[in-house]
Amino acid sequence: MDRLAPFFVIFAATLWGIDSIVLRPYLYTLPVPLVVFLESGIVAVLLSPILIRQYGNLKKQLLTKDLVAFVGVALFGGAIGTMAITKALFYVNYVNLSIVVLIQKLQPIFALTLASLILKEKLPREFFIWAGVALVSAYFMTFGLDVPNFSTGDKTTIAALFALLAAFSFGFSTVLSKRALKNVTYATGSYLRFLFTTIIMLVLVASMGDLGSIVMVSTTQWIVFGIIAFSSGGLAILLYYFGLKRITASVATICELSFPLTAILLEYIIRGNILSWVQWIGAIVLILSIIKVSGVRLLKIRKPSEKFTQHS
Repeated sequence: MDRLAPFFVIFAATLWGIDSIVLRPYLYTLPVPLVVFLESGIVAVLLSPILIRQYGNLKKQLLTKDLVAFVGVALFGGAIGTMAITKALFYVNYVNLSIVVLIQKLQPIFALTLASLILKEKLPREFFIWAGVALVSAYFMTFGLDVPNFSTGDKTTIAALFALLAAFSFGFSTVLSKRALKNVTYATGSYLRFLFTTIIMLVLVASMGDLGSIVMVSTTQWIVFGIIAFSSGGLAILLYYFGLKRITASVATICELSFPLTAILLEYIIRGNILSWVQWIGAIVLILSIIKVSGVRLLKIRKPSEKFTQHS
């Protein structure tokens, strides 16, 4: 099974790519907070047997600091990050979605930077070099040789900014998870993440008056929510953690590149969108930079990155 472990990560990341290009755009008529609330709530219900089995142990193992950390993970990874990437992907009629997915893969840069600032972990000069290269290549991949015009409300610019917010939020969630997962198993940690996300999103949805919009969810969209829960939601997380327990974080991050590569392929097959030659160069350099940054990531924040990464 150890030899097959990378393929579990690849398969999970492929499911996330299918989610981004094929499934999530079906939900674009719904308020984003409602989408995240329903998605998290469905998965939390499906994983509730974990709480039933582990309830006695959780009362003994979980400290107040653990709960606070899980709330932080749910807030940044489950709520803000997921809403940001969902909002970016909802620009289906304006933006090449594979670009959004590739920008979101800048997460390791934010995770390492935040680990350095918050956890006082030192970073070598090599990290800053490749991080800079990744940011520049992400710009050219998004805009090509054009200059973005922020005054016109350009949808590509807006989608790119949401993707960057998602990368930052997921990166912050990675750092917080170092504390959150200290006293619980991966399965229990996954359940608590979805549970707290559901609670946070319920408060947000109710305060924004979007709760009544549940009646707007069509039959097709309920089917999509169900598919997400059993594929790119709960199932993908379980497959991902199963593989991640048996390989290094560096290898896992490289395997996760099947996420954007799947998105690029599906974006072309389904919508006929293809990157220009300048964007292709930017995408290739970005992927190379991510691989290089992942080597630094393995050395500097191995524990948190092994426990919580891209969909944390």
